[in-house]
Amino acid sequence: QVQLVESGGGLVQPGGSLRLSCAASGSISSIYVMGWYRQAPGKQRELVANIVSGGSTNYADSVKGRFTISRDNTKNTVYLQMNSLKPEDTAVYYCNVVAGRYGNPINNYWGQGTQVTVSS
Repeated sequence: QVQLVESGGGLVQPGGSLRLSCAASGSISSIYVMGWYRQAPGKQRELVANIVSGGSTNYADSVKGRFTISRDNTKNTVYLQMNSLKPEDTAVYYCNVVAGRYGNPINNYWGQGTQVTVSS
């Protein structure tokens, strides 16, 4: 299987910063997309940002200019640098990876989620 291990969540004041990490491991042949989703209580899960194998990135309008997604291909790790955090950024953040395993179709994998709370 593919395992995703997330870290970096926590409590931060408005205007502060956090950096999330997600490391993928397992019998991975190819990673096509790595990204982050978030879900606040009572709301739908939404895409925050992703990065494709060619290096192109996509961001939700609500985080453009504040969040930056990056990856380390050697470590199979994706990062989300979150700056100028706002209370509305409070949510559980989930790592998502689209990957293939040797001899198997491309599949969609999810991390356990990490809580980000922005509050005074």
